[in-house]
Amino acid sequence: MNAPNLPAPQHLNGPGDSRIQASAFGAHLLSWHCRGRERLYLSPNAGFGAGKAIRGGVPVIFPQFAERGDGPRHGFARTLTWEAERQPQRLSFRLRDREETRRHWPHRFEAELDLEPGEDRLRIALTVRNADRAAFEFSAALHTYLAVADVAAALVHGLEDRPYLDSADGGAARPASDAPVRFDGEVDRIYPDTRRPLRITDGEHMLRCEAEGFADTVVWNPGAELAAGMADLEPDGHRRFVCVEAAQVLQPVRLEPGQVWTGAQILVVESSSSQYRIGG
Repeated sequence: MNAPNLPAPQHLNGPGDSRIQASAFGAHLLSWHCRGRERLYLSPNAGFGAGKAIRGGVPVIFPQFAERGDGPRHGFARTLTWEAERQPQRLSFRLRDREETRRHWPHRFEAELDLEPGEDRLRIALTVRNADRAAFEFSAALHTYLAVADVAAALVHGLEDRPYLDSADGGAARPASDAPVRFDGEVDRIYPDTRRPLRITDGEHMLRCEAEGFADTVVWNPGAELAAGMADLEPDGHRRFVCVEAAQVLQPVRLEPGQVWTGAQILVVESSSSQYRIGG
């Protein structure tokens, strides 16, 4: 990580071989090593300059998703430096409103990101408090890049019965596919009201994704054509990740003064994907 103008990354060892690395820039989780394997993808071409989002890891999307608002794409949280606080069992980062944020979003708020590694799991929690005198609304997501050996062989299970919005086709509404999500080109989908755990299979590897507080799931991979135009993505880098995001997109969160909201994504390493490969 070559970032001379940014704070040094924070490191934390969890139980077993679980360990994480995160940057106060964007409260950005850069690495999660667990059960002998790196579980997140971070592009070797990722930029670490002020004002530029880091490609890979887990960018924090707040207070707007994509262009669904008047501010910067995916909000400002991922391109500002947060305050870091190290705890014995977690890394915490805090962001409060300041002149930079109020230029884009005129509300007073406090946001906190907590990263808690376990022996076979990681909990990523985003908390937002309304510190203003009036209610406000926001969207949020944890834009998680999960490492895979080859995206062509990766599958996302648990969304088979859910309709979705196809952002790669102008947000067109699509019916449930009755099949796991496959990645044979650009995939950019918003699945509303997803409540059950998801499983991502990658050969014999399997990861379970659970969410708390987030109603939606976003699944994304740029595919070869779009990826070719991304300067911060290595050649064929799109083949090495799938993004499965816990998100609150279609119905923004509304907070009254003093109210607090928390959304979390829990990633769990499971032992085998054989039962899903047979059915997939």
